Amino acid sequence: MQQYLQNKKGLVQSVFDQVYDQYDLMNDFMSLGVHRLWKKDLLNMMNPTSNQKLIDVACGTGDIAKLFLNYVNKKSHVTCVDPNIGMIKKGKEKLKEFNNLNWVVASAEKLPMTINSFDFYTISFGLRNTKDLNKSLSEAYRVLKPGGRYLCLEFSKIENPGLDFIYKKYSKVIPSIGKLIVGEKAPYEYLVKSIENFVNQDELIDLMKRNGFQNCTYRNLSGGIVSIHSGWKI
Repeated sequence: MQQYLQNKKGLVQSVFDQVYDQYDLMNDFMSLGVHRLWKKDLLNMMNPTSNQKLIDVACGTGDIAKLFLNYVNKKSHVTCVDPNIGMIKKGKEKLKEFNNLNWVVASAEKLPMTINSFDFYTISFGLRNTKDLNKSLSEAYRVLKPGGRYLCLEFSKIENPGLDFIYKKYSKVIPSIGKLIVGEKAPYEYLVKSIENFVNQDELIDLMKRNGFQNCTYRNLSGGIVSIHSGWKI
């Protein structure tokens, strides 16, 4: 399933080329800081143990990798993947104290890893930025080991009408405030549109099932502002 906005030539690359240096600030601003709690919820849902291998795709500056390694007392290995070179550079600087990490510049649709390599696959606020959802999901399935688990944390569809109204009002001012904070308006306009146009919770479950995942479920957080989708490679 191709995504219209993300297939406009160079658009996503341009967006993240403009904001990678302020990416952590951007996440704090977009979510009012709550993204940190959502990511902790993701790790608690994953509940990894020592010596399990994680691939974190669309890794940004490595928030999930850091949480994962601290969760298992640094007794595991993480492969961080992102298509943006600047983002990878920022992540390396941020997590330079960790030795059991490697960083790869690649897209979710074409991972340079062998089949059956990882116990966990995570993608946080990155799936909606991919050009093709099916290719991204099929690649996730391919690189997971049998018994491996896929976890996606992503902005989703709000179920409460009152909260949805407030959130949409807030979304309209995000680009203007973004310009004040990081000096760029266009990246925030794209991000708001990408959230609006993304599939809903049940549609993503259907796509996961079509790409081989079983026991697929989702959990809404903050009233459905975001959701965590989970599936298994059986």
